[in-house]
Amino acid sequence: MEAWVSATGAWRDACCCCLPAKAEEDPPVEHESPLEPPAIELDDVGDSAFPSGPIQPQWFHTLQVRRLRVQRTRSNSDPLGGKSFEQEFQWRTGLKFGTATSYLNLEKLGEGSYATVYKGISRINGHLVALKVIRMKTEEGVPFTAIREASLLKGLKHSNIVLLHDIIHTRESLTFVFEYVQTDLGQYMVQHPGGLHSYNVKLFLFQLLRGLSYIHRQRILHRDLKPQNLLISYLGELKLADFGLARSKSVPSQSYSSEVVTLWYRPPDVLLGATDYSTGLDIWGAGCIFIEMLQGSPAFPGVADIFEQLQKIWAVLGVPTEETWPGVSELPNYKPEWFLPCEPRMFRNVWKRLGQLPYKAEDLAQKLLHSVPQDRLPAQEALQHEYFGSLSPALLQLPDTVSIFKVPGVRLETEIRDIFSPGRKSRPALAPLTKCW
Repeated sequence: MEAWVSATGAWRDACCCCLPAKAEEDPPVEHESPLEPPAIELDDVGDSAFPSGPIQPQWFHTLQVRRLRVQRTRSNSDPLGGKSFEQEFQWRTGLKFGTATSYLNLEKLGEGSYATVYKGISRINGHLVALKVIRMKTEEGVPFTAIREASLLKGLKHSNIVLLHDIIHTRESLTFVFEYVQTDLGQYMVQHPGGLHSYNVKLFLFQLLRGLSYIHRQRILHRDLKPQNLLISYLGELKLADFGLARSKSVPSQSYSSEVVTLWYRPPDVLLGATDYSTGLDIWGAGCIFIEMLQGSPAFPGVADIFEQLQKIWAVLGVPTEETWPGVSELPNYKPEWFLPCEPRMFRNVWKRLGQLPYKAEDLAQKLLHSVPQDRLPAQEALQHEYFGSLSPALLQLPDTVSIFKVPGVRLETEIRDIFSPGRKSRPALAPLTKCW
């Protein structure tokens, strides 16, 4: 069965603005993993390449990728492994972007509440792509989350943001064609349990903050940061994905929804009912993901409701007061009598690996996971934190569209699990292999 899949060409700029918008509330977000609580849908509107010289990349053993013998312009868009298969398969140069007949479906990757994702290949140039097919009901039109995601991604061009190649609009469906990325951070951590290599954590966190710094400069909030929404290429490139809950701060609004971000990664101010949040919302999520990469388990794994989630946070940060957090008592869900008395604890006593790492790892975690949203370290400043002092200064000078793996000497280290069993076969994952991004 053929599906819509695209290539690395430009996509039609005008396709988003002419789609019929759905006026009703967005559909709920599909729960991707049995190990995490579902995200709650909002109710408001709202190159890489190898360095010059000998090519000796460090590969994920998990992904079973072979070394290439040639240079590549994009790390995750070459399904032929740098080889020429022109004799075996002739691509049809007469086909055009933006049409369903230009793409060949290879396999189904996953299915959400209102979209299905396929892996496919372009019949124009043979590049692998990921295709998000959004089903439409004639009487309702296009889901507004889809219009919002397309309109935001249209203007985002960064090596740490998933690239939207094309959009295909038919009577039955709306299809987003993305660059194909091999896995996501959630799956990578499942395959490497117990915490990741400290250097790899540093590279992943740097790229996450780099992507956040970029979208925050564009006045965009992601609002749904979690490992399953961070795609990982076989080189180790991290890319922010799933902008269905994202919101542009440039759109006039008196307040935002407090029901955003999957519960484990939702900051205390939003849990308490704040609706005037800003970039600190995403910074808290980055801090939670930082801890999870180090420890191998979520930082604040609440189960039942927002009050249990808050209790998990207060057990580390302490129950806030007007003295420690001016204005906290005015938030709708602030009921200190509902919580057990808790005093702040040192992060290294809660998350042991922080005490084992040099380069101010604990200090950075504390500045990302600050109770008061205004006191959280902005992404651009976090990139210059001493924790990243061991990385090449050239990483801070890269153009937006250039991957950090372009810098000589920057590459992932082999995870401990792969060192002791480099030829092993991955066991069945506890989380989905892919997601509907």
